Amino acid sequence: MEASEKLSRRERQLMDIIWERGQASVAEVLEALPDPPGYNTVRALLGILEKKGHLTHTEEEGRYVYLPIAPAQAVAKTALERVVTTFFGGSIERTVATLLQSKERTLSDDQLARLSALIAEAKENEKVP
Repeated sequence: MEASEKLSRRERQLMDIIWERGQASVAEVLEALPDPPGYNTVRALLGILEKKGHLTHTEEEGRYVYLPIAPAQAVAKTALERVVTTFFGGSIERTVATLLQSKERTLSDDQLARLSALIAEAKENEKVP
């Protein structure tokens, strides 16, 4: 899948539904969509996502069932790496500092403890040859 391939808002909605479910038919996607367009529109959009390399399909009982090519986590990692490179000059430190300074989001003591544990683990992994 091309990381540079941009998704429209609606394409992203479709992908989110399929990632959440693991697989879905056109009817299942339609059922899960807020303000759904028509059946043919959803079918066409899923076909576009397949051509772009985001989805594949199998045929079950005469209907197409769509599956993601890459798991959501892999796509999120690629997108985050691009954000870190583009907006923070590749600096993880600056990225995390910006997130921690966000006024819209605060972290609980448990979340801070988990982050501290992840940092300690990263330090240990750096020492291992």
